[in-house]
Amino acid sequence: MSLDSRYLDRVVFDSYEDFSRNFKLKVPDNFNFAYDIIDEYAAMEPDRPALVWCDDNGRESFFTFGDLKFWSDKTANYLKARGISKGDKVMFILRRRYEFYFFAFAAMKIGAIFIPSTNQLMKKDIVYRNNAAEVKAVVAYNDSEIIRHVESAAGESPTVKTYIMVGGGRESWLDYDSEIKDAGHVWSRPQGVLNTYNRDLMIIYFTSGTTSMPKMAMHDFTYPLGHIVTARYWQRVQDKGLHLTVADSGWAKFAWGKLFGQWICGAVQFLYDMDRFDPCRLLEKIEKYGIRTFCAPPTIYRFMLQNDITRYDLSSLVHCSTAGEPLNPEIFNRFKRLTGLEILNGFGQTETTVIVANYEWVKVDPGAMGLPNPAYSIDVVDESNKSCPVGEEGELVIKGVDSARPAGLFCGYYKDPEATARVWHDDTYHTGDVVYRDEHGFLWFVGRNDDVIKASGYRISPFEVESAVIEHPAVVECAVTGAPDAIRGTVVKATVILAKGHEPTEELKKEIQEYVKNNTAPYKYPRIIEFVDELPKTISGKIKRAQLRHDDHRKFEST
Repeated sequence: MSLDSRYLDRVVFDSYEDFSRNFKLKVPDNFNFAYDIIDEYAAMEPDRPALVWCDDNGRESFFTFGDLKFWSDKTANYLKARGISKGDKVMFILRRRYEFYFFAFAAMKIGAIFIPSTNQLMKKDIVYRNNAAEVKAVVAYNDSEIIRHVESAAGESPTVKTYIMVGGGRESWLDYDSEIKDAGHVWSRPQGVLNTYNRDLMIIYFTSGTTSMPKMAMHDFTYPLGHIVTARYWQRVQDKGLHLTVADSGWAKFAWGKLFGQWICGAVQFLYDMDRFDPCRLLEKIEKYGIRTFCAPPTIYRFMLQNDITRYDLSSLVHCSTAGEPLNPEIFNRFKRLTGLEILNGFGQTETTVIVANYEWVKVDPGAMGLPNPAYSIDVVDESNKSCPVGEEGELVIKGVDSARPAGLFCGYYKDPEATARVWHDDTYHTGDVVYRDEHGFLWFVGRNDDVIKASGYRISPFEVESAVIEHPAVVECAVTGAPDAIRGTVVKATVILAKGHEPTEELKKEIQEYVKNNTAPYKYPRIIEFVDELPKTISGKIKRAQLRHDDHRKFEST
């Protein structure tokens, strides 16, 4: 039996209208995911499968909920003995290792605030995070690059007192693997002020930092409950079915797909600790382990489709979803043609759970973001905060956030009230994303406020142009931005990565331009096309369009 029914008035709905009207989340007075979900499953069914882990070296491990309780209790005792207490901040740099869960649940049990971080961080990134969040301890996997950058940052990180290594030992580091053996396996939920409460901080995520230094999005202990919609109604996980979300443990997508909602809804987590992304190896894992539900960014699907996916037995899959960037209709259609499966788009932010998604009751319109999550009061508004009519572009917002902040919405940015006030005011959270609503109620992504192109009197969605460009067989990835022009002021530019076997030529530029003219409104076609080997991206993989715009303006000003 899955535990989601404990936190919902109703689980099953007949239609989106029924879902929208009658969905209601029941938030207990004192919820702690580690105790109320992981330990509760362990008490009910200690041998119930919880986690399957594997890597690229042929290693694999299987864990029950009883195992997760055992190891998280020991790890809680281990951390407590090393001075970690309620309210302390602990940074995790643990790749996709299963020990991430031991430490995350242990932190929840203690009431420590954990900060998941990607293994791609360099020295300056780690120094910034350590000091901005006042990190007290760092837990890192024994990877030479991770350790080198953590150690090089140590001299400029005065708040960090403890360094814990997983997967090996090293001088000046605590050796978790050897020392955990002596930790006690009995842990009781603290009482009084040492207990955790709903409004206590549980996790801090550093945002992607596409336009500025990363901000620290704070989530409290009710955050996991907001992911019930993410897992059950968008990703459609199955009770005891294997679910795979492709995500590094340093990003909020990990919380979306590998941590909270899936376990609340009874799924088994599949954790693949890949050394590097290889679409063929990923397809092999789906086939070998019989993955039932799958979620990945559109780029992952795009690279999978660069290979012959019909060579793999994907018959175990019953549902696929995507988030992280807009889904191009061409990818949707090709994947469906080859597998029979639709890819259901979902949208949200580090600051939220899924807020717009394609649900089971409605026909998917490829490219559409989907319909609002009824756990939030969602609207599309103009600059005066008035609701936009059908077809008119406006900002996607969440209303009513002061009087009754919904579970899943962040608490603000840590130590940055000015940044919080810029997006959270007048009882409204402003996402900064420009969208429009069609006559069926579906929301369509236009772009970030800063990314929308204003050229020749038109407002142009970079996503719409990118969707057209990416359909050309010579293109594997692209970013569309507004570039300065001496005559027109601003023109549409496409920065393009070519697929294998294609050479950058003037003829190909013209061919792509003509293709776009014939597949979307002609005024949107890219007057400038630049071929590159790679696009500037954040360490989370998001394209830095602001950097592309900055580089173009710098070049323009120097001519």
